[in-house]
Amino acid sequence: MIRGVRGATTVNDDNEIEIVQATEILLRKMIEENEIEAELVASVFISVTEDITAVFPAKAMRLIEGWKYVPVMCMREIPVASSLPKCIRVMIHVNTNIPQKEISHIYLGGAISLRPDLNTVDQS
Repeated sequence: MIRGVRGATTVNDDNEIEIVQATEILLRKMIEENEIEAELVASVFISVTEDITAVFPAKAMRLIEGWKYVPVMCMREIPVASSLPKCIRVMIHVNTNIPQKEISHIYLGGAISLRPDLNTVDQS
C-alpha cells in the first residue's frame, strides 16, 4: 500500500539558506516520526507558494544520507488569494502497512494553522 505523508512549513524570507534549512528540518521530522526508509519511498512532491523563488527546496533532500536516488519534484502551489505565504509543502509517497489514521503528518512554523487537527508533533 502506498500512503501519503503530508508536511508543511514556512520561511520568513525568500533566501536559499532559510528555504533549504526549513525544508531539511521538515523532511527529517517527517522521516523520523513515520520511520520512513528511503528504499520504501516511491516519490516526493514539494510545492511552494509563488513568493518562494530563491532555490528548489528539493536541494534539502540531497543533504539526507541515503536519499540520493529518491525521485523528487518541486512545483508551485495554486496562487489562492488567502493562502498562507512563504509556505513549503511536502508529500512523501511511501510503501507501508501502517493504517492511514496512524500516519504522522508534520506541520511546522506558520504552517501549523493549515491542519491543526492533524498535527501531533511537539514543536520544540
